[in-house]
Amino acid sequence: MMGWDKEIFHPVVFFPEEPTVLDLSGSQDYGIEGVNWTIGRYDEIRSIYTTDLFSDGRNVHVGLDIGGPVGTPVYSFYEGVVFAVGYNSKPGDYGHTIVTKHSINGHDVWALYGHLDETTTRTWNTGDLIEGGELIGRFGSEEENGGWPPHVHFQLSLIEPEGHDLPGVVHPDDRDWALSVFPDPRLVLGPLY
Repeated sequence: MMGWDKEIFHPVVFFPEEPTVLDLSGSQDYGIEGVNWTIGRYDEIRSIYTTDLFSDGRNVHVGLDIGGPVGTPVYSFYEGVVFAVGYNSKPGDYGHTIVTKHSINGHDVWALYGHLDETTTRTWNTGDLIEGGELIGRFGSEEENGGWPPHVHFQLSLIEPEGHDLPGVVHPDDRDWALSVFPDPRLVLGPLY
């Protein structure tokens, strides 16, 4: 048992107003007119993945998306170390990404922060120590974040990533496995929806 409830975790994003919870399983678009702050759900079968990156049928989202204006600060949820920093350049991918490694009650946990801006991600190197609540990035623009409206994809992993990438969207056939190794981010972020 991880003992998630025995720890105190820091918010990844501070909302100045109540976020709108999106339903991306149907026809709802990622951007909603007049809405600044959004939550894209974990374990949601989505219809928004249309680039070649998802031509293999992957559509189950195994992270949590927190949307807001470009430049919104993103904070580390817990103390740890920078595991990897990189750029995923394909349309529909993460863009600039930071992966951190943490020890929670004796268990290794990795966290991926995707769709960030280049400026802040360039300040980090593999092995850098990071405090809970420390600024680690900002929401990137569509031009640098894989072509998405500004947001951070936050994902937990119980398996070590290969570099600065994790499968944030999996094929329905892999759903049960993915949910067992990529736990619900609300375990550390609280009941956002």
